[in-house]
Amino acid sequence: MKYYIIAGEASGDLHGSNLIKAILRQQPEAEIRCWGGDLMQQAGGTLAKHYKEMAFMGFLEVVKNVSKIFSNIRFCKQDIAQFKPDKLVFIDFSGFNLRIAKWAKAQKYSTHYYISPQIWASREGRIKKIKRDIDFMYVILPFEQDFYEKKHHYLVSFVGHPLFDAIAHTTLPDNTTFRSENGLDPEKPIIALLPGSRKQEVEKMLSTMLSVKNSFSDYQFVIAGAPSLPKSFYKPFLQNDAVAMVSQQTYPLLKHSHAALVTSGTATLETALFQVPQVVCYKGNWISYQIAKRLITLNFISLVNLIMNKEVVKELIQNDLTSENLKLELAKILSGEPREKVLASYEELRQKLGGPGASEKTATLLIKNV
Repeated sequence: MKYYIIAGEASGDLHGSNLIKAILRQQPEAEIRCWGGDLMQQAGGTLAKHYKEMAFMGFLEVVKNVSKIFSNIRFCKQDIAQFKPDKLVFIDFSGFNLRIAKWAKAQKYSTHYYISPQIWASREGRIKKIKRDIDFMYVILPFEQDFYEKKHHYLVSFVGHPLFDAIAHTTLPDNTTFRSENGLDPEKPIIALLPGSRKQEVEKMLSTMLSVKNSFSDYQFVIAGAPSLPKSFYKPFLQNDAVAMVSQQTYPLLKHSHAALVTSGTATLETALFQVPQVVCYKGNWISYQIAKRLITLNFISLVNLIMNKEVVKELIQNDLTSENLKLELAKILSGEPREKVLASYEELRQKLGGPGASEKTATLLIKNV
């Protein structure tokens, strides 16, 4: 059996890698070609293109890079046609993947979507494309099954969230080892900074996150470096070594952190699963934000709050993301009742997400569904 898997960013690479491992456990002879990153390649996929070549954030950035995007689409279609897969698997990355899916369906390929486009958040009309072009959908959030089946009469499979698998498959050093190997203070509690995986995100978020550092001298601030960005990119933010950075060690960092400042996205859920109270931060290009605000109909932007359908973690968005507000909200979650309330809600969240096994369940369905 031949599979062609398309993921377009760091989180897709992570979940795609665990899916590839699960497929190969069940079908050792499978051939897998993919768009993704180092993790998917290490798991056994043959890399056609790295997601670093496709990571554009916001409407303006997409417009600026439109010729490159269309070039990638042309190459992808040619590469699929040459590989002749039995099944095409799309992982999130909807702007690109739904375009390929339309073409693939017309070419009679078997189309599978793992990790649904967030049409429940914006541009719900995309359901028409999904129903037309996607044969099988595997969803990872508990409310998505009702959204698709009850509201749109489109059958999907809820497989649970793959972050459980990602965390379970990561070897985590003990606290002493982690601190020692990364030159961290052996005693000071850690505040983790997760400013995102794209260059534009980090540039907008990290300076604001670091602006509160001097108000929390009893803590050490540690940046989680994204695998898609070189260490040299972070050098201007390290403040003459007054701030530490770890590269490709986000999970060990979260495991040993007391609190976190997190750019909205998958990282908010990862932080919650490690039981780390957090403040969620987001600030985008002004024009991109104004457009997004008119398209997105949700009450929250973080996955934690969306899944729980209430404010579990504080979200500071656009103009609300100031040093003063960040200082105030971070102080609240360092101790006392607000911190305990967040931790209690995290336990509820874990129950809602359905536990581990998403990668294995998806691989089983992927092999079975024709």
